[in-house]
Amino acid sequence: MPNEPQRSRAVFSTEDFGLMKEAVADYVRRIADDPRSVKFSNLYHRLGRLG
Repeated sequence: MPNEPQRSRAVFSTEDFGLMKEAVADYVRRIADDPRSVKFSNLYHRLGRLG
């Protein structure tokens, strides 16, 4: 049997994405006046597409 690359395993579960999205949403509300909040808001939306 030839050496086949091992199948990659998911690091995060669907539930994990929900938890991370909830945490990021809370953080975005806390730093609403900070210019970085835009980057975290974008992260929030990307997490929503994943899980």
